[in-house]
Amino acid sequence: MLLATTACAQPNTADMTNKTVSQKVNHSAQAGQNTKAIGTVSKSVDSRLRQLLTQAGIKTQITSIAPSKLPNMYQVNLAEQLPLHITEDGKYVIQGELQKNPSKRVVTKTPARSTSAQIGKPVSASIKSDILANMGALKNMSNKTPFFYTAVPGVIWGATLEGVPFLLSDDAQYITDGEISVIENGQFTGLDNRFEKLKNQSVLTTLDTKQLITYPATSAEKAVIYVATDVNCPYCRRLHKQMPMLNAKGVTIKTIGYPIYEASPEQMRGIWCQGNEESRRKALDQAMLHGKMTPAPASCKTDDVAGNREKAAGLAVMATPAIYREDGVLFQASFESPEFLEFLGVK
Repeated sequence: MLLATTACAQPNTADMTNKTVSQKVNHSAQAGQNTKAIGTVSKSVDSRLRQLLTQAGIKTQITSIAPSKLPNMYQVNLAEQLPLHITEDGKYVIQGELQKNPSKRVVTKTPARSTSAQIGKPVSASIKSDILANMGALKNMSNKTPFFYTAVPGVIWGATLEGVPFLLSDDAQYITDGEISVIENGQFTGLDNRFEKLKNQSVLTTLDTKQLITYPATSAEKAVIYVATDVNCPYCRRLHKQMPMLNAKGVTIKTIGYPIYEASPEQMRGIWCQGNEESRRKALDQAMLHGKMTPAPASCKTDDVAGNREKAAGLAVMATPAIYREDGVLFQASFESPEFLEFLGVK
């Protein structure tokens, strides 16, 4: 989401994208298992959804509308394009082909559907356990995989540990790499920003503060931001040079170690292995400002980067530096533009 000119994309982003859960599905197991929606939809709902999507700018021919395999949604089949999945009120839309999970279905009970109060919160332990039990054939799923309730009851947001997002039915039977968009006042307005904000808030509150390297504001604090950074990312280094200026303007910066380059995990472990936060800050400064890496002491056998890196998978970071306000809002432009200070609410 960050502009390509102001962020370091993961070096193997294309490979990681290919690791999405939907593409981990065994294609031979899918043979003959077309996921076209089945069932019927009332004429009034059909007519209303067609009209709404046309007004919102869908010019492609709508060939049919039927109940979706995703709970509480309808599947809108489009000529020569991936289908849409839309809620009955026409507010939430997902574009993407559903893929059938080939895993053996171990848990067959219908999950308790989420409420509006749960949007953006991690799924309950029991729901997560049931989801994972039904995803046994998918090798990149584990207890560390983040899952969150979306605004559509029965549709769960998840991400691989590489940060690649996906959506699935809460019984884990159908998966897509699409994301939820919003139609508001008759027009597409982009991703569901309310969900993204609440989800990111949930993730940020789980981070281990002892594993963050914090640069406190040097004047009255006006803003707190979290930055997912990599010591080998050129744009991360450019942002790091601006930290004293930001601190002076009242911005506290909490740095999440988020290695994406091949050499970075061990180099960053060395920085995080330093004995206290002040020495960690100095080591990170040396890496960012001078390209000098501080090795881990022989006595340090731990990895204080990995814990927050795994928790931050729920942020779905695809490029660094990824900058979040304390309220969970992601900055999606150049940090070298005037809009950045406006985003932070400082002058």
